[in-house]
Amino acid sequence: VVTRAREQASDLVRKLTDAGAQCIQCPTIEVAPPADWTPVDRAIEALGQYDWIVFTSVNGVDYFFRRLFAKGLDSRALGHIKTATIGPATADRLRAWGLTSDIIPKNYRAEAVVEAFSATSVKGIKVLLPRAREARSVLPVELSRMGATVDEVTAYETRQVESGAADLVQRLTDGTIDMVTFTSSSTVKNFHRLLPADRFDQLMENVAVASIG
Repeated sequence: VVTRAREQASDLVRKLTDAGAQCIQCPTIEVAPPADWTPVDRAIEALGQYDWIVFTSVNGVDYFFRRLFAKGLDSRALGHIKTATIGPATADRLRAWGLTSDIIPKNYRAEAVVEAFSATSVKGIKVLLPRAREARSVLPVELSRMGATVDEVTAYETRQVESGAADLVQRLTDGTIDMVTFTSSSTVKNFHRLLPADRFDQLMENVAVASIG
């Protein structure tokens, strides 16, 4: 089972299929623009004040740059800012928008970014963090403890998708699912919400779980 948002699942589905798996797409999230662009717009207007911008996902990159371009600017507006990304896919997407990441941690987790920053002094620097609403607090909390000023803005939202719940529960009941894959904490949370709480342990008893980060 692939729980990733449908518009982003094709690469994972293709690679699993090429490896011999039978993939069932059951997206538990859909990605959407934030309800209010004001915080992002204010950050864009104040780009000259930032020393670093940290992207934690491909979605964060795309939604931030689309808004940047919509405001009449382009990648040159970030020419003075250093960048950090979580994972090579995020770094590749940043490169597609015209910037090379200065930090790419080997592990695809916020903790790895914090560890990478620990090699340099961040006291007094200003960091922009455009990412999903309700994202994990590890990154802004730890960078702040190290002395940085972190501005966290919602660049996109993930919303729950429930359309495939009945089929998913039936397949798990029949024991025809061997593995469920998760690509973010939001896919995990929403997958859990799709299953009946009183049957969750039973339905997942013999199912392997694979996750990124």
